[in-house]
Amino acid sequence: MTTQQPALFQPIALGDIQLKHRVVMAPMTRLRADDETAVPSDSTLKYYQQRASDGGLIITEGTVPLSEGKGWHHSPGIWSKDQIKGWRNITDAVHGKGGKVICQSFAAGRVADPTCAPVVYVPSDLNDPTPGTPKPPLKVMTVDDIKRNIHEFVQGARNCIEAGFDGVEIHCANGYLLDQFIHSNSNQRTDDYGGTLLNRFRFPIEVIREVFTAIGPGKVGVRISPFSTFQGMRDPHDPAGLFLSFITAVLDATDGLAYIHAVMPRANGADDQDPSKLVEKDDLEPIRQLDAEKYGDLIAFGRFFTLLANPDLPKRIKNDWPFIKYDRNSFYTQSIEGYTDWSEYQVTHQYESSYPDGEAVTVSA
Repeated sequence: MTTQQPALFQPIALGDIQLKHRVVMAPMTRLRADDETAVPSDSTLKYYQQRASDGGLIITEGTVPLSEGKGWHHSPGIWSKDQIKGWRNITDAVHGKGGKVICQSFAAGRVADPTCAPVVYVPSDLNDPTPGTPKPPLKVMTVDDIKRNIHEFVQGARNCIEAGFDGVEIHCANGYLLDQFIHSNSNQRTDDYGGTLLNRFRFPIEVIREVFTAIGPGKVGVRISPFSTFQGMRDPHDPAGLFLSFITAVLDATDGLAYIHAVMPRANGADDQDPSKLVEKDDLEPIRQLDAEKYGDLIAFGRFFTLLANPDLPKRIKNDWPFIKYDRNSFYTQSIEGYTDWSEYQVTHQYESSYPDGEAVTVSA
């Protein structure tokens, strides 16, 4: 008699990408690239290789396709030959374990660190209103700036394919540049890129459509965060209606989009909400028995996957193995501590020895 696998461990096609299970590693800022060249480091290679699984999907940290879109020190890029080569080493390592990997492409916009970004480009002259955040001088984008950014996103997508990525995710979430154009509280333009819904959608839609045309259908995904207030976002009237309209516009502009990646409305910022509940055994069973038709075709894990320090998360979920608690102090450093110094779970069995002292012997499988 055969037992059907839970939905998370059934195969699925994601556009052109064939997956053996539906546990996805979500994109997360890690800040381990070389600060001067934005080339991913050797520890970045090890980090992604550790978390690759046979038939599983990784979506990388936000990677900028143009130097002026960089948001933070030590964030990676995909505009230079050296960066392409560095990422190629990583995609080869992930593919070597049977995994798939998509590059998340984004620009920071008004939330960029001004010590890192020579110019902070924005849709309107409006800083992030969140208390305590930097308020750098801003450069409102001209139409020429917008067209140049579209070109750079397209070239970045071509570079991703050259680097061996299986696809590209366009980051229209979490208060970064493309998301800033979507929201009325950050976009108060009066030209063709502001005002009405369709005008506010125009820049991200043009990026998505042109990237789609450049690298082909089945390789492009889009990330959105409809209910997040992170970095000063959220439509004050109807966030659900706003993003239903946006998704409709995206689908109208493309034929064969690989996926829509929606962020759960879990938190407004970086602080945990009772993090102990994330590691309770009772909380994992609903995940294992997930109804993919009801909750989504795939589930992307962030803290569970990386920040809880479980590089072998799919195996831990499937086999009911315990999780390792993360160390928040290690999230955004340049150290390997809390980044790649984690081991896969070791299954142990105890056998009673036949020796006279009766000592138990522990064997790792």
